Amino acid sequence: MRTLLAIAASTTVMLSAGLATAQHRKHQDQMGRMNHMDHGAPAADSREFVKFPPELVDHTLANMRDHLLTLQQINEALATGESEKAGKIAEERLGMSSLRLHGAAEVAKYMPQGMQDAGTTMHKAASRFAIEAQNVGVTGEMKPALGALGEVMSACVSCHAGYRLR
Repeated sequence: MRTLLAIAASTTVMLSAGLATAQHRKHQDQMGRMNHMDHGAPAADSREFVKFPPELVDHTLANMRDHLLTLQQINEALATGESEKAGKIAEERLGMSSLRLHGAAEVAKYMPQGMQDAGTTMHKAASRFAIEAQNVGVTGEMKPALGALGEVMSACVSCHAGYRLR
């Protein structure tokens, strides 16, 4: 069972990386691929610039780094067969229960609606993942949990592809 869970977790990481790569390539295509005339210079960043007060920029970037760390810890828990631990981490740090921890209400008023929607999608998907991760202990079925984790990561990728802070 542990081997199966480790394989499933590894597959999730690879599939998520593939999804992120595909979405990044799609975003690059939308921006216009580099041509031979620009000598390798990157295309202009066409993501929507979102202006936050300076203290909230640092706060928000720190939250996003914590989100990445949380995703790493979730994957590590899944790889060791600890799906319930993965679900607990997800809910406490990314799920709907985490909104107060991240100061979401303060930050949201500076976000365009699409960015707010992406954040809400991510937090809801994390809560769904937490439930599905808990269900693994009962059903032994990992696929729904891995699918829900993919939705969390997809929301992150779509937001980062569309918006930027400074």
